[in-house]
Amino acid sequence: MVQLSTSVYLLGGLLGLFLLSPVLMAPTPASMCTPLRTLNDSLSHRRRYMKHYFPINYTIRVHQEEVFKLSNINRLRLEVEGLDELVLQRLWFQVNQGVLKKIIRVMPERHPSRPYTAELERRFRDAEGVFVQSHPAEVFQQELPESIQDTWDNLTEEPDRVPESSWRFVTPKSLLDNFCQTMHCLFSECFATTEPLQDYCDVSCWRKGRKKDRQPES
Repeated sequence: MVQLSTSVYLLGGLLGLFLLSPVLMAPTPASMCTPLRTLNDSLSHRRRYMKHYFPINYTIRVHQEEVFKLSNINRLRLEVEGLDELVLQRLWFQVNQGVLKKIIRVMPERHPSRPYTAELERRFRDAEGVFVQSHPAEVFQQELPESIQDTWDNLTEEPDRVPESSWRFVTPKSLLDNFCQTMHCLFSECFATTEPLQDYCDVSCWRKGRKKDRQPES
């Protein structure tokens, strides 16, 4: 009887893990893919608008947390045990909200890249709206892991209270490269390719010569 009870207990535990895993590893909601692909279409033109229409080596001052790369995502995944992908997606929206605002802020009204960037921001907000609607409200009220909360607090700090050492100077093109690469990493289900093992979170995936299955920049 004891052996039977133990077997039932273990079976129940395994079943519980099986039922829990889809929650922890829940795929990106299908409704997210359309606005993200639309956003990706805009990002495919980033070289023209963020490099060709700016002076050589032109940089923008951004918070160090807004230099959000694949390496940041991979580091957080290692540092925070059981980190929910949804938390990283929330952080991605928070980071790039600030990035787009800072890029628009430095451009005069008649700058040739301003309409493009304004449209990019509009599409980003459309995607953010769908993201919020795709999840229960309580998800966005949950306490964040400490390291994520620290990053979030830094991003929302008043600019005049940010220490000088926390600012970085980055080209607009580099900021949108990070934007695009991390989007593919965190919402990979929306950007399936002919390569079944494509890992958008791997830096080597983005090196020259390995972009044939993604929309080229123009």
